[in-house]
Amino acid sequence: MEHRFDSGWERSIKIVQKRVFIIHGWDGYPEEGWFPWLKHELETRGFVVYIPQLPEADRPRIYNWIPAIADAVGLADENTYFVGHSIGCQAIARFIETLPEGIKVGGAVFVAGFFKLLTGLEDDAEVQKTDRHWLDAPIDFTKIKSRVPKSIAIFSDDDPFVPLENQEEFRDFLGSQVIIEHKKRHFSGSDGMRELPAARDALLEIVG
Repeated sequence: MEHRFDSGWERSIKIVQKRVFIIHGWDGYPEEGWFPWLKHELETRGFVVYIPQLPEADRPRIYNWIPAIADAVGLADENTYFVGHSIGCQAIARFIETLPEGIKVGGAVFVAGFFKLLTGLEDDAEVQKTDRHWLDAPIDFTKIKSRVPKSIAIFSDDDPFVPLENQEEFRDFLGSQVIIEHKKRHFSGSDGMRELPAARDALLEIVG
């Protein structure tokens, strides 16, 4: 049997390879909206990009989404980056909250994220239950901030679901740089969003 040994140069390339995990939102999926475009944009710049399908996307729950992200990520480190959309932003934050003390990720881009308030949701019992499940669950912002030193939060000034008041937690508790986009609604595929240069540029700014 032939044995292949990596050279020191090859090992160093593997060590510094930067991974990006794009985390979809409520009812989301990997091929939705601008996710494939962003994946391609980042891969052409040398990143390894993953868009995991999270379980029961139409009924997202912390107790099965966070373990699914953990399984997808494996060992997180400073070469691990995240981009989240909507409830995916909360999922990223809650995953980072679970990391052991001393472990840091490279950074995160939060698109239409929220911790405080959602508006315009359907008057449906299951929808309201999901809303409260995420908004009412305790979260330790201090712990999250200590594990994600760089983050950027992107909002739209006409988002029907995520009011701009949600920027306060990102800015004040996570230390995120806040960007307000004009008339991008919820940045959803259903809104016709097939590209999102602001998310790409934010991640590249974080990486430096």
